[in-house]
Amino acid sequence: MVTNPLALAERLLTRSTGRLLFRDALASTFAFLLGLCLMWGLIDLLGVNELMAAGASFVAANALHYVFAQAWIYHGTHRPWRVGYGYFLLTAGGGLALTMMLFAACMRWTSMHYLVARTVVSVFAGLMMFVLNATLNFKRV
Repeated sequence: MVTNPLALAERLLTRSTGRLLFRDALASTFAFLLGLCLMWGLIDLLGVNELMAAGASFVAANALHYVFAQAWIYHGTHRPWRVGYGYFLLTAGGGLALTMMLFAACMRWTSMHYLVARTVVSVFAGLMMFVLNATLNFKRV
C-alpha cells in the first residue's frame, strides 16, 4: 500500500498505466452503455425509481466489467478470480456509494436528464475505481 501520494502519482503517470487506463476505459464504456440501456428500461419501461435503477444498473455493469478486468485489462494478474472478485466488489461498493451520492445531487440540484447525470457521474466514479483496482486489487500499478 502506498502511503506517499507523490510515489503513487509517479506510478500512475506512466505509459504502462496509460495502457491499462485505455483498456479500462474501453471495457468500462461498453459495460456502462449496457448499464445505461438497463437503466433506461427499468425507468421508462418498468417505472422503477431513478435512484434504484441507477444502483441496479451500476451493479450489473460492474459484474460485466469484472470479466473484462480479469480477462483483458489486467491480464496476467496473479490474483485468483474469486479473491479478485471479492476485492472488486469492495471497490465497486465505494464506486456505488460515490455514484449514488453524486447522482442524487445531480437529480436534486440540477436540471440534468437522468441519463446525462449518470454519464457525468460515471467519469468520476470510474477513475476512482480504476486507481483502486490497479493499485490494490490487481496490483499492476
